[in-house]
Amino acid sequence: MLTRRRLTLSILISGLATPALAHHGWRWTSGENIRLTGIIQSARLGNPHGVLQVDVEGELWQVEVGQPWRNERAGLTDADFAEGREIVIEGEPAADAEERLLKAERIWFDGNLHELYPDRR
Repeated sequence: MLTRRRLTLSILISGLATPALAHHGWRWTSGENIRLTGIIQSARLGNPHGVLQVDVEGELWQVEVGQPWRNERAGLTDADFAEGREIVIEGEPAADAEERLLKAERIWFDGNLHELYPDRR
């Protein structure tokens, strides 16, 4: 009986973790880069990674930026992601184009490049 409960609990826990694992890393992206220019509508920064809402020609895109340490290494501060600021982002969009989701690799503010993932070229 105890073994059956442990098995059931293990199955439930692994089922809850599956959606998080499916989004982790780069597997959910298309594998090709695009570049977007838009206006930051909101920013939620922190771990596991920051998330921006960016208006790109009337369409709202969700943009994943780096973890706090990665943003800092790229020369970015939280103040850089101010609402209303223009941003240029290059990165990999979701494989499902309807999602309007992008994982940023490079960010430009005022023409200055910030490489979040310098090894991904």
